[in-house]
Amino acid sequence: MTLRDQISSRRKLTAYVAAGAAAIALAFGGYAIADSGSSSSASSSANAASAGKVVPFHRGQPTPAKVVGQVPSSFRAGTGTIITGSAAEKAKAAAVAAHPGGSVNRVVLLSNGEYNVHMIGVNWPHHVFVNSNFKVIGAE
Repeated sequence: MTLRDQISSRRKLTAYVAAGAAAIALAFGGYAIADSGSSSSASSSANAASAGKVVPFHRGQPTPAKVVGQVPSSFRAGTGTIITGSAAEKAKAAAVAAHPGGSVNRVVLLSNGEYNVHMIGVNWPHHVFVNSNFKVIGAE
């Protein structure tokens, strides 16, 4: 191997090591930023759930098992028809007004004519149930 090849090989190795170190530093920095907001305690989540508000999502924190109001007896997660349009927007507005703070990713029309508003970005509630008159009747 010539001197030129050895120098070229060392430069490539140095560049690969530097790129790897930068990637690791970025990964640790991203994790630190994402984890910085999760310092609240479980008791604050339980208090928020009992007050009828949303419980923010925090990695590693259990979801409170709480049912408020009326959950349709025939409800099973994954059933129903995903809908869009004015009825979906009205159901979404009612759910967000009752439980502000989450994001709605879909509205499902249940077999009994009521709506299941599926909320994400929160630990509770995950399902908000809205009747055909667009009044919130329950959450879980």
